[in-house]
Amino acid sequence: MANEISLTSGMRSNLISLQLTTKLLSETQTRLSTGKRVNTVLDDPVNYFAAQSHTTRAADLASRKDGMGEAINIVASADKGLTAITNLYEQAKGIATSALATTDTASRISYQNQYNIVMSQIVTMAKDSGYKGTNLLDNGSVDVKFNEDGSSKLTVNGFNATNLPEIGLGFPYFWGINGDTFINESLSEINTACEIIRTKAKTLAANMNVITTRQDFTTNMINTLKSGADNLTLADMNEESANMLMLQTRQSLGTTSLSIASQAAQAVLKLFG
Repeated sequence: MANEISLTSGMRSNLISLQLTTKLLSETQTRLSTGKRVNTVLDDPVNYFAAQSHTTRAADLASRKDGMGEAINIVASADKGLTAITNLYEQAKGIATSALATTDTASRISYQNQYNIVMSQIVTMAKDSGYKGTNLLDNGSVDVKFNEDGSSKLTVNGFNATNLPEIGLGFPYFWGINGDTFINESLSEINTACEIIRTKAKTLAANMNVITTRQDFTTNMINTLKSGADNLTLADMNEESANMLMLQTRQSLGTTSLSIASQAAQAVLKLFG
């Protein structure tokens, strides 16, 4: 059986005090290094799990925010396509107006060919207006989820701008015979198509506004959740720095006190010297 070493009452008291001071020093150093007063569940179970819940929800919302950003890009791509198509409409209108101003058949056929090229470019433009595999101008759609479980969402439905008849246009056009009638019909179709595109653009703009508003709301909610988690766990660095200074002083004094308490035992040792 190992021999037990007996300490004096003063030495044992000072030793216990030093051990407690060392433990507090270690805890304070951890708080200073991490910036948190609650680092493990043992520090404060209630605040630890509450902060974990806030942090987890913030991470889930951050994922949804990324999805909103991608949806905004999809809608923005379609909107840019509609803007370009509108510009092509204006070009087509100018060509048709020029054709109407002449009675020369060869000139009208030339304008007709230019007009048909612009019409084909409208189709091409619509097909090229997709983002990340989704094209709202080619009957695409996107589901935008706003909250953690996806119960709050918005579905943005596109339409088929790659099929000219669906947006009020015919193709191809022939203006050679009875030109005035057909050219005026073409101009009428362009006006109709412009109204259709404007209506679709307004719908996309409304959807874009909803998504961006929810994205801003989500950003603010994430910041609120992170702030809430920080309020439950962050340490007061000024207080912890003051604690560190006082604990270091206490440790130094405890070591001195332990030394003084051991002098009585050293006096006895001198009797055998």
